[in-house]
Amino acid sequence: MNVAYGFWGIGILLLLLLLRVPVALALVAVSFGGIVALLGVTPALGILSGTPYDFVASWTLSAVPMFLLMGFVAYHSGLTGGLFAAAKLLLARVPGGLAVSSIFACSGFAAVSGSSLACAAAMGRIAIPEMVAAGYRPSIAAGCIAAGGTIGALVPPSILMIIYGVFAETSITQVFLGGVSVGILTAVAYALTVMLICFMRPDVIPRQGEIGERGDGRRALIDVAPVIALVALVLGGLFAGFFTATEAGAVGAAGAIVIAAVSGRLTWDVLTQSLTETLMASAALFVIGVGAAMFTRFLGLSGLSGFISQTVASADLSFWQLMVLIVVIYLLLGTFMEPFGALFITLPVLLPVVEAQGASLVWFGVLVVKLLEVGMITPPVGMNVFIIRSVASKYVSLTQIFAGVIPFILADIVVVALIIAAPGIVLFLPRLLG
Repeated sequence: MNVAYGFWGIGILLLLLLLRVPVALALVAVSFGGIVALLGVTPALGILSGTPYDFVASWTLSAVPMFLLMGFVAYHSGLTGGLFAAAKLLLARVPGGLAVSSIFACSGFAAVSGSSLACAAAMGRIAIPEMVAAGYRPSIAAGCIAAGGTIGALVPPSILMIIYGVFAETSITQVFLGGVSVGILTAVAYALTVMLICFMRPDVIPRQGEIGERGDGRRALIDVAPVIALVALVLGGLFAGFFTATEAGAVGAAGAIVIAAVSGRLTWDVLTQSLTETLMASAALFVIGVGAAMFTRFLGLSGLSGFISQTVASADLSFWQLMVLIVVIYLLLGTFMEPFGALFITLPVLLPVVEAQGASLVWFGVLVVKLLEVGMITPPVGMNVFIIRSVASKYVSLTQIFAGVIPFILADIVVVALIIAAPGIVLFLPRLLG
């Protein structure tokens, strides 16, 4: 009978989400109501009062606002502005060079911000006008940047990976290392997609890239040097074992502030805007996390998590059948939910299932983050698409952007299949450096 409460809870939660009730409110309301039904009002009030502190007091979670602050300071102070110019200097001669440059510039921005939305917004403002002026079809130019922005959650420091590591109680550094391989693989897959379109449809993507002047190249390399130094300091220290993830976040935030100050770009407006956006983003994530922690308690008390694990085990699903089921779940959720909400409502159910199958939680975390990022460009709620629409409305419509991301979604499906078929792609660096 308790398991029935769990199923009812999931059903009501999905209904509330479809009705556009905020994720945090839906999670807390369903969890509190379910615990009241199972244990009574007094225990439910005790859990409601204790869970926020238990969740937020996690030392590891302090890395989230630190990495967010690093990204916001780098973005608002203009430290990342030279990434596209530097990538173009190196890659503009290849077929579809401007699009390929924008994809790798997104990867570089990701190593500073850890945010898909910030990555898409920053690169969209810079790269789309230049690609359209060079003869690129606006839909594919916008689709390229929307897809490239998804690399923001795969290349460390990734906020999604930090949240996953806390919930799965696995090493965040190991998940970061796994994300490096998949981030590079995704960037290469997108670049190959651009070059394939370029060869097949030169009317969509011109074959000849734009070549910059040597002076422009030197200027671009000088501009991007501080960002490279910051990334090397943070990720080098983290992967070499000098910093924990939390300490790396603090070093990164301090480093971004110092570099912006030394370069004369740290104004009072930049600092206050960065701090305000960091506080707002952190608060939103933590409130959802508190709701997810309560939802995990509710599912555990109802016995649903164990029931699902036993059902999957008794169904004798093959590894591929289970993976196809998980992929479908995340792709469906991605059509109407933002990544953090989808992550929080699925982990309490899917983690016990994956653990029962003996799969690596590091590998599964990277796979989940990749699937969540595919949802950032799938209709009807692809958030990166809406961000690109807001910064490039002069050039392209929402429908055209969704059409432009289709080739990159197909590339993402190939990457997901490779991750599942060859877990070593994810686990190579964690095993080598772990």
